[in-house]
Formats: sequence, C-alpha cells, structure tokens
Amino acid sequence: MATITEPITTPAVRETECFIGGKWTPSVSGQTFSTINPSTEEVICEVAEGDAADIDLAAKAAHAALYDGPWGKMDARDRGILMNKLADLIESNLEELAALESLDNGKPFADSSTADLPLVVDCLRYYAGWADKIHGKTIPVRGDFFVYTRREPVGVAGQIIPWNFPMLMTAWKWGPALAAGCTIVMKPAEQTPLTCLRMAKLAQEAGFPDGVINVVPGFGPTAGAAVVKHPLVDKIAFTGEHTTAQIIQREAADTMKRLTFELGGKSPNIVFADADLDEAVAGSDAGLFFNMGQCCCAGSRLYVEESIHDAFVERMLESIAGRKLGDPLDPSTQQGPQVDQAQFDKIMKYIGLGQEQGANCAAGGNRFGDRGYFIEPTVFTGVTDEMQIATDEIFGPVMSILKFRDMDEIIDRANNTMYGLAAAVWTRDVQKAHKIANSVRAGTVWVNCYDAFDAAAPFGGFKMSGLGRELGEAALNNYLEDKTVTVALS
Repeated sequence: MATITEPITTPAVRETECFIGGKWTPSVSGQTFSTINPSTEEVICEVAEGDAADIDLAAKAAHAALYDGPWGKMDARDRGILMNKLADLIESNLEELAALESLDNGKPFADSSTADLPLVVDCLRYYAGWADKIHGKTIPVRGDFFVYTRREPVGVAGQIIPWNFPMLMTAWKWGPALAAGCTIVMKPAEQTPLTCLRMAKLAQEAGFPDGVINVVPGFGPTAGAAVVKHPLVDKIAFTGEHTTAQIIQREAADTMKRLTFELGGKSPNIVFADADLDEAVAGSDAGLFFNMGQCCCAGSRLYVEESIHDAFVERMLESIAGRKLGDPLDPSTQQGPQVDQAQFDKIMKYIGLGQEQGANCAAGGNRFGDRGYFIEPTVFTGVTDEMQIATDEIFGPVMSILKFRDMDEIIDRANNTMYGLAAAVWTRDVQKAHKIANSVRAGTVWVNCYDAFDAAAPFGGFKMSGLGRELGEAALNNYLEDKTVTVALS
C-alpha cells in the first residue's frame, strides 16, 4: 500500500454482537462488556458478552452446517474459492481493518498495515490453495483386499485466540480449519474482539454458508470454558499462556477432544562476536520490541559474546533512543501502548523486580505519558540467568542482555528453560549457526534474522511452549482425521 503520512481517521465500529449461524445477535443473557482503547483508556464500545448459552447455540450451528448443511457436501475447490474471496475482501479493506486493529489493540498502524494484514491475506490464500490438495493413499496389504485412506475433517473446531495479533491469529486458525473442511466456533480475546467480528462479517459477504464460522466474544472462564467442554466441539486450538492450556487439557479429557496449543516462550537470541553487529542489533531490537514486546517468540534472553558485549549494548541503546511512542493511528508512531491495565501492571512489576535483583536498568524503566498503557522501551544489562526477568515471560518491551563465553556454555544456558518456542543465532560462521540450530530445543531457529514468518513454514514449540504446529502443511493435520477403508475383492 502507498505510504501514509497523515493521521488515520478513527474507524467506524460496526460489528459488536455474537455471530452465530449466520446471524448477528445479542448474547442470550443480554450482557455486554467494554472494549477499551489502550492508548486513551477510554471505552471504544460495548460488545456482546457470550457465555455457555451462546456457545451452545454456536456449536449446534457449526455441527449442523457441517453434517446437514452445504459445507460438508461442498467441493473442496469451492471451499478454496470462498477462502480466496475472503482474502480479497480483507485486502480491499486493508486500511480500515488495520486502523481498527490499532484502535482496539494499540499496535502502531505502520505495523498493522504493513506486517499483520499482509500476513493475514497471505495465510488465507496459502490455505485456499490447499483445500483441494488434501487426499489419502492407496495401500498394498496382504490378501485380496483394496485398501485406501481418506482424510476427513475432524469436525467442529473450537478456537480460542489471544489479543496480541487478533487478525493474524484468526487467520492462522481459520485457514487450515476451513481448508480441511471443518466448521468453527471461535472465541476472540476479550481485550480485542473487534477485528475478529469484522472478519466474520467479511466471511459472510464472501459467501460462506451460515454456521461455518461462528464468533462468540466473551471471557475465558465462561465462554472459553464452554467451548472446551461442549460435546459437539471435536477439537480445541488454543493460543495463549501455558497455565491456561493445562486447564484446557484437564477440562477436555471428558470428551477426548483433539488439542493443539501454541503457547509462550523465553526465547534465547544469541549473538557471537563474528556477527555483523549492525544487523544483529537491528534484528535483536525488532525481535524484542516489535508489537511492544507482546510476542510469544520475542527474543527476551539476549545472549551476547563477552568480547563484543559493551559495543553491542552501546549500539542497542542508540537504536532505541529515538523510538517514537504515541497514538497508534499516527503512521509515524513506532511503539504503542500495552494492551490493557493488567498487562501494564505486570510489566512494571517485572521492571521493579529486575532492579531489586541487581540488574542494571540501562534505558527506560518508566511509564510514558500520563494516560494510556505506555511503557518506555527498557534495557537491562548485568542480567544473570536466575533473575526473574531472565526466566519469566514478561510479554512487554523489556530486554535482558546477558554475557556468554563459548559454544558449550551458551547451548546449556539457552536450553535451561521450561519453554522451547523459538531461538536465533547471529554469526558469519556456518558451523556455529548449524551447531546452535541443531542443539537448541526450540520449534523455530532463525539464523541472522528474527521474526521471519511465512504461511508455508510450520511454527510451534517444544516443551511447555505447545503441542502441534501452526502454519504450513503441518497445521492441516490439526484438523484432519485419517480413515482407512478396506474392500474385499473376493
């Protein structure tokens, strides 16, 4: 899209009700909740507060759409055509959607318009291409039998997404589910429901049959829990904190739902002395501070080889010094607010803990401005592995820089975490790069880059960072069942 220099007009908010069975309806209870503008702390609008009764209606609508409606009988290629139509509608409304995302979430318009939304469109188009390429196999077996397999949709997919990338997480969930032929009951994060609801409206305009996509805004303990427990929901895809995933695992046991989780991280970002220092600084800056540090794969443990540590820190402080904080709808803004008061308080608590435990706050550490949930980009040096800022997922603009000496040491330290989502290494030495890539237990390892994503490349975690994979062909497996058919030939 063309470069925009003038402030963006505040977008109109159109969809605020539950979207169930192709209809926009208030919650059964009539309750609503406020969604807040994190840059002003003012109410944007009231949104329908769904709960178990609304989830029940959504699950029944999704089940009927799959087994009694046109979706289950639709040619796979036609499903792909609908997905491409949705991608086209999103692309044609990109500026409006990016502004709505920035209003509700607080991320800079420059990021939502040039990073988030293009990735949303690409993801949907990628999976649209998969819709008619999912097929089984013929299998030679002993005896006079003809055996083949079918790959069938797992059924109704319950999808629960976070607030840090609302539209992108919607696309990551909808794409493979729709390509596989599933129907959807989605609960967006209560902090950021507006763009998911807008996407549901665009899906309706694209021609998706009633009940294929259902969106019920609400809270985790009520609406989210109801998705997990509902007997007509066959599969849960959740992105969020590992503690919530543990609850979901326990609650899903009664109905034996299929589960996939994309969870948190404390990703090691390793800079060797032979790295291109300018590239490493720029990449590490973006790898932590992008989206106000609210990324599950943020490079929040930044390990720098001892001999270049001081020079690296100096350049990093220069890199963040001129960052512009402010109104997300100003295209020149580089950092917006944290998503809500709870997140703001959590991050400020960790900044205090870092100082109490002996780390040096080399930059930032304070609230920015007097309204909105803004926090200065913060850099800690003198960090050691046992400090809480080095062990806990902060999910904010707080960088911890640690020193290391050699390869064996850094591999052990990088793996000394319950998480295993992502990692990165910066070096000109191909042997070092591959040694780190092969040895660090993480679902993604970036070499001389950070946050490089593509819809075709699987993403997910080891250990407490998740189960299964998003994106790529791998994500289709989350939404498919294998059926074996055996035919006697005599």
